Amino acid sequence: MSGPEPILSIKDLKLHFPVRGRGFGATRWLKAVDGVSFDVFPSETLGIVGESGSGKSTVGRAVLQLLKPTAGRVVWLGENIAGFSRAKMKPYRRQMQIVFQDPLASLNPRMTAGDIIAEPLDTFEPNLSAGDRKKRVQEIMDKVGLLPQMINRYPHEFSGGQNQRIGIARAMILKPKLIVADEPVSSLDVSIRAQIINLLADLQAEMGVALIFISHDLAVVRHVSHRVLVLYLGKVMELAESSVLLSKPRHPYTQALLSAAPVPDPEIERGKKRILLEGDLPSPLNPPSGCVFRTRCPIAQAICAKEVPALEPRGGASDHVVACHFPS
Repeated sequence: MSGPEPILSIKDLKLHFPVRGRGFGATRWLKAVDGVSFDVFPSETLGIVGESGSGKSTVGRAVLQLLKPTAGRVVWLGENIAGFSRAKMKPYRRQMQIVFQDPLASLNPRMTAGDIIAEPLDTFEPNLSAGDRKKRVQEIMDKVGLLPQMINRYPHEFSGGQNQRIGIARAMILKPKLIVADEPVSSLDVSIRAQIINLLADLQAEMGVALIFISHDLAVVRHVSHRVLVLYLGKVMELAESSVLLSKPRHPYTQALLSAAPVPDPEIERGKKRILLEGDLPSPLNPPSGCVFRTRCPIAQAICAKEVPALEPRGGASDHVVACHFPS
């Protein structure tokens, strides 16, 4: 994207976790994220997709400094916040919020909906009067589709979709600049998913918040994202505008993910070419040499085992980057 400056720039982000061997075995390093770079612009949605274990949620938590990077830069509004302590990060927390995957597990069962939603106000605006606090809570409840009279109910009295609306209200009440939505609909019924996705899109349009939307489901990501980043084993495989990536994917892994995503049209679905990946995701403790995808890639050649493919523009578009020796 051209024009505005990014509000978030991730540069060569790495998160490696030490894993001790048995007995006197040497410590090995689990490379959960290994050199990821991307930008997020104001009011845009960046979708991050990949299989379980690809590093999506780890990237999201590193953005918020819930996990401290091993290396790399996390530049928020021009300032590198990578490695900031908990105390030093506090002023930034009101600008960067998260919506978790499991709505019920992310809510305190002993707190009412009103108190859960008001938690950020209690932290960042402690001098707010009780009347103003309640008003702010009821206003955001109305925006996320919850009746204001539900303010004194507890999480177990709500459905899964309603609990996720509570989580979204808690994230939105301070009007942040960025929301990390970590698989926010994966634990919900199919009939509720579209409602939550549409709610996030409506709130984004109204409040101008940027979203990092993490999912393993390209069918979901295609509806919400302006751009899509494809992760595999902690590395970026492809990054492009949503319409371009979904219509002209150039990396074999992206093509495989798209072939697995359901299409609403029965005729197209029946005639769609399936790309089946053999084997499981390799261990990040011992990733393949060269291209990390080569052990499952249908077009891998000898060079793929020797050289790490550069993430560079392909197909004539400077904002469509692909990490592949043989992009199709």
